[in-house]
Amino acid sequence: MLYDEAATNEDAARLEQIEKMGSVTVDGRRAAIHCLTIVGQVEGHQVLPPQNKTTKYEHVMPQLAAIEESPEIDGLLILLNTVGGDIEAGLAIAELIAGMRKPTVSLILGGGHSIGVPLAVAARKCFIAPTATMTLHPVRLNGTVLGVPQTLTYFEKIQERIVNFIVANSKVSSHILRGLMLKTGELINEVGSVVYGKDAVELGLCDSLGSLKDALSCLHEMIEEEKR
Repeated sequence: MLYDEAATNEDAARLEQIEKMGSVTVDGRRAAIHCLTIVGQVEGHQVLPPQNKTTKYEHVMPQLAAIEESPEIDGLLILLNTVGGDIEAGLAIAELIAGMRKPTVSLILGGGHSIGVPLAVAARKCFIAPTATMTLHPVRLNGTVLGVPQTLTYFEKIQERIVNFIVANSKVSSHILRGLMLKTGELINEVGSVVYGKDAVELGLCDSLGSLKDALSCLHEMIEEEKR
């Protein structure tokens, strides 16, 4: 009876973690894996309206630090379906993922839009579902923008940070990446490209096409290799 009650409490705690943080730790037969979801817009310093689906960086960043230090967690699986968001917050999360010692695997489902691309390639291995897409476009800012040369320089520096990170953590070249970001005629009233699953792999943005079983299989192999 005590065992059943403990199991019920553990299940309730997991459900609460999923609802509040969009994450859960599963202690399977082969390894303990933490599953983190990054969905909707990555929320930065500005709080978005309640009807927006967001991922809050102040929730994700301490989670990543805790995962890295926890002796009970062997690896991290990141599920991505983003529509962009705050550049600074997205890059901060991506840098943390890229700097982890523990095995990390990302899986793009639906879409990896804008800042979702650095988040995807930050993991050691990046999978993309055949029906998923990656949207690439130049940096944009909302609100009032001063029409001075310094503004354009600022934009270029931000763009350079994003491009350098993606190139350093994937197999795509800077030339090809910039060409995709500045492509015209593909997006309605927009500059940029939508890259589908197979093309993302061929370009070197992602490591492989795959689904959940492929991402988990790869993560388990990485964990076993680490233990050896």
